[in-house]
Order: sequence, then C-alpha cells, then structure tokens
Amino acid sequence: MAGQLIVFEGIEGAGKTTQLQRAATWLRSQLTVPVLTSREPGGTLLGQQLRSLLLDVRQQDEQDEIAPRSELLLYAADRAQHVEQYLKPNLAQGAIILCDRYTDSTLAYQGYGRQLDVELIQQLNAIATGGLTANLTFWLDLDPEIGLQRITERGAPNRLEREALDFHQRVRAGYMALAQDHPQRIIRLDAIAAADDLEREIRTILQTRLSEKLCESFSKKLSNN
Repeated sequence: MAGQLIVFEGIEGAGKTTQLQRAATWLRSQLTVPVLTSREPGGTLLGQQLRSLLLDVRQQDEQDEIAPRSELLLYAADRAQHVEQYLKPNLAQGAIILCDRYTDSTLAYQGYGRQLDVELIQQLNAIATGGLTANLTFWLDLDPEIGLQRITERGAPNRLEREALDFHQRVRAGYMALAQDHPQRIIRLDAIAAADDLEREIRTILQTRLSEKLCESFSKKLSNN
C-alpha cells in the first residue's frame, strides 16, 4: 500500500496542531511504517524562511505590507518545495504523513479570506503540488470569535491571526464550501468539543480509513514475535 497524506485544517485557534500531534503519537504506537509530521508553511528549510516572512509580526509601514497576490505566491513557493523535497519522497517510501495545512488553506485564506480568484488559486495549487492531493482531510470547524479568543488567551498572535473578524468568517465560509465540494475527502469535526473527545473521534476515523495499513502492521508485529 502506498503512503498516505492526511491533512489537518481549520481556522486559527481550532486546535488542529494539537490533534495532529495526538494522532501521530497514537499511529506510531499502532503501525510499523513511518509516521511523519509536517506543516505548511515551514516543512522545509526554505519553507521555514518563507514562514517567517509570511507570519512573523514586524513593525512596518503600509508600503511594506505583503500584498495579497505576493502572499499567495509565497505560499505556492513553500508548497512546491515541500512537495518535491519532503512529501513525495516520503510517500513513495510508504510513509503516513500528517500535515498541518495544505491546499485547502490557500483556497480558504487567500481565496475566500483575501477574496482572490479561486480558479487562479486552484491552478497555482495544481502547479505547486504536481497533482499530489491529500488522501484524507480533517477540518476542525470553529466559530471564529471563539478561535480568536483562544488565540488572544494564548498570546503573541501572528500576522494572519491579527486579521479582523470578518476575514476569519470568510475563511470559515471557504472551508464550508470546500467540504461541500469534497465530502469524501474532507471530514468536518466540531472543534468546540473537548480535546479528548476529538482525539477519540479522529482515531475512529483513522481506524476505518487506514484499516489496510493497520492490518499490515499488525501482521508484521505478529511475525516479528
């Protein structure tokens, strides 16, 4: 069985990074194949530099602000490097990769949030990914007001987290539209639920979707004993 790309998506404060790490820990306890984690932006050395440009809060005047189209192209550059340098080689080796954000984020944030041309973004995504799509996407859905409150309590919001509420509401609407368009790939999870409840729900879905992988690993464990 080939590798699997499993993506965690959601607005700021939805808890996707926490759930990704919990899922990775559990999968590593169940499988003999490599279980890796990554993120966008920032999954490569180049990506880390682009992440700093995109998300770090710097004291700038308005003329130095990143323009929406420039932002879009920086995310596309990060993705192209990530796919070629990290995702494709590891997937070819049969790894399961849990990724914090992927193509849906660009459609939701730059398409719906920044109100750039969605068709153009889809074309850029196709170029950047070389056709690599996620096998499964967990969308942690949350009211933006609650998400931003969580971010405020956490402190030190990044550049995107500082955007106005209406921006984040448009991003959420983007995720809703994407989930309607891709019901087989995108699974909505209610992110207002307790973290432990979300973890159990994600485990159940992974057991179903990765049943062949889990059976393969279980057989290997038995043969090694």
